[in-house]
Amino acid sequence: QVHLVESGGGLVQAGGSLRLSCVASGRALGIYVMGWFRRPPGKEREFVATISQSSGSTKYADSVLGRFTISRDNAKNTVYLQMNNLKPEDAAVYYCAPVRSILLPQPPAGFSSWGQGTQVTVSS
Repeated sequence: QVHLVESGGGLVQAGGSLRLSCVASGRALGIYVMGWFRRPPGKEREFVATISQSSGSTKYADSVLGRFTISRDNAKNTVYLQMNNLKPEDAAVYYCAPVRSILLPQPPAGFSSWGQGTQVTVSS
């Protein structure tokens, strides 16, 4: 199983930026299509962005399109999420995970290796 550790969250004012990182161990990250998800307070976990193994394809939730950018460095076993122009509604715990495909950005059946996530708080 791949072990995932997210970091980079924090408190930022609306309009500010953060860069999240997700470092993997146990498996080479390059074999996975990877995604970022978030769980807003009191809500279910939701899809944010996904990126193909070679970084050739990406997909974003409508709510973050044009503001967030997903990227990866397979040599460092790391996936990133650059978040610009943050809004209060972006506040959530952010997680990374492998996903089935770009068009089906859901973790594989039986996936349970969620990391602890990283908290993003946006003040208005």
